[in-house]
Amino acid sequence: GAASAWRLAGAASAWRLAGAASAWRLAGAASAWRLAGAAADRASATQRRCISRAPKAGSAPAAFDVVVVGAGIVGCATARQLSIAKPHLKIAIVEKEEELAPHQSGHNSGVIHAGIYYTPGSLKAKLCVEGMELAYKYFDQHHIPYKKTGKLIVAVEQEELPRLDNLFERAKQNGCRDIEMIDGAKIREIEPHCRGLRALWSPHTGIVDWAVVTRAYAEDFQKNGGKVFIGYPLESFSFDAATNDFPVTIRSKASLAPIRCKYVITCAGLHADRVAQLSGCSSDPKIVPFRGEYLLLKPEKRHLVKTNIYPVPDPRFPFLGVHFTPRMNGDIWLGPNAVLAYKREGYGYLQWSPKDLYDALSYKGMHKLIGKYFSFGMQEMYRGIFIGGQVKQLQRFIPELQLSDVTRGPAGVRAQAMDSSGALVDDFVFDGGEGKLGSRLLHVRNAPSPGATSSLAIAKMITTEATKKFEL
Repeated sequence: GAASAWRLAGAASAWRLAGAASAWRLAGAASAWRLAGAAADRASATQRRCISRAPKAGSAPAAFDVVVVGAGIVGCATARQLSIAKPHLKIAIVEKEEELAPHQSGHNSGVIHAGIYYTPGSLKAKLCVEGMELAYKYFDQHHIPYKKTGKLIVAVEQEELPRLDNLFERAKQNGCRDIEMIDGAKIREIEPHCRGLRALWSPHTGIVDWAVVTRAYAEDFQKNGGKVFIGYPLESFSFDAATNDFPVTIRSKASLAPIRCKYVITCAGLHADRVAQLSGCSSDPKIVPFRGEYLLLKPEKRHLVKTNIYPVPDPRFPFLGVHFTPRMNGDIWLGPNAVLAYKREGYGYLQWSPKDLYDALSYKGMHKLIGKYFSFGMQEMYRGIFIGGQVKQLQRFIPELQLSDVTRGPAGVRAQAMDSSGALVDDFVFDGGEGKLGSRLLHVRNAPSPGATSSLAIAKMITTEATKKFEL
């Protein structure tokens, strides 16, 4: 009897251990999927499959109908869409870095925007609303992990309520789906630790890893016959009428072969103005790099935030302000601030370029911006150095948040287009050129947030414009 009981107890113990192990494995597998671990592995394999090394000097120049400059999300989406719409064309992407989505497309908050903030009738509003619908459809078809976390835009002071009402009307004019105005009690139902008088609730706002999406676009493009060349920094364009079939020549470093083509579409992000100037376009709008520095919520405090929590925009200031953003890997990003980056790809205070810094500070539009927002800029720098200042802003929404709950986090650099009056260019800007060379180029001069959300819609518009301009 004792032996039997022992065997039964042992069996039960083994069953419990096996059950616990099985449950752990299942939970771990589900968690890994949700947090996009599998997607990261697939993305790495995708990148290896769909990129090529740039041709070396001495080899025969490659020739294409269309070359897209820049392998960020807009460039890859555009090349993909063009390869779908015009399958007879021979198309390539060239990228100066050694990977896809190296800068803005891979250093962003990962939010899928609904189109609430943007001026009715603007390209931003139209393309964001359309782009969100196209994005979710694409994610489902290609099994890209995402989460519809929703977003609260929270008014915490009485003076913000009229602006929140105006934002609600703007959302309705833009055709944003299922936006609700909710009271403080409803805010706490959705986000128990958040406090506010009223808020807009956007249930279709979500999160995704936009770098994974960029690589998926590139893989589609490669499957359609496209070529992606990395490590090919653009140095010049030239036009040679003698080579009638492929009159545009793109040159890079002396160690790399030139590439010939008929037409060029540039999606150069942080270098959009410089690339456009190579074909004789105006230097305006100028790209000025602004670094956004995030804080990270410590793992044991992640229960404080479940959804995106955003402020009501203040028209007195040029940037939106701090917010709370869940990430696909489980992190919670808090922030960012907005400070001048000392380099166009400068993600830290010690990363700087004399050329880039002089270029920004010598621009007359920058002088006017500094004169208008000097106090705001100094406050942003203070909050970047002393993170307690940023936590104080965040406590307006979640009062129980403490300085001890956060650590310094990642940073991104925004390619902010600015005109000579110091105004921040708020909408998408597309440009061409004049003459024999300029007429064969189409430049994306400004594609700020929500550029990632809008990427498929932008790609459709660029493809339509290129088809018309180049008579493809």
